[in-house]
Amino acid sequence: MFPRQTVTNPRLPEGEGQGTGNRERYRNGELVNADVRSGVKTPGAAKGNRFPRSARLLKHSDFDRVYKQGRRHFLPHITVFYLRREEGGARVGFTVGRVLGGATARNRIKRRLREAVRLEQVRVQGPADIVINPKKSVLTMEFPLLQEEISRAFELIAGRLGVK
Repeated sequence: MFPRQTVTNPRLPEGEGQGTGNRERYRNGELVNADVRSGVKTPGAAKGNRFPRSARLLKHSDFDRVYKQGRRHFLPHITVFYLRREEGGARVGFTVGRVLGGATARNRIKRRLREAVRLEQVRVQGPADIVINPKKSVLTMEFPLLQEEISRAFELIAGRLGVK
């Protein structure tokens, strides 16, 4: 077996930008996440632009509560479940079942959804728990279309919950 080569960008300080070349790509000295197979490159989650833990739905009990007590809306590529909360900001969770493919495909779907939500999270500011359940088409659809669908879902949720 061949050893993995380390990728180094000469425009970056020593020690930065080194890795196996799987996920991190640098263009003009700026970190860019790359979906290598599709060739889609999106701006990476820089240090201040991450999808924070406080904005994520993490507990199984929270997912159950949204499914049982919340409402749902069907879009062409995703199904969105949502429930108004008492206080705080919007929290978003994802359910990507095994029916959508192997671990690699499911992880890619989750990465694409997280990035789309991170870019559109300003649309829902109010207290709500949101669960996004994608369809298999999310894996192959163009990223701007996915981002537009997430945006539409957030606008719909904000309208129905009376949040601006």
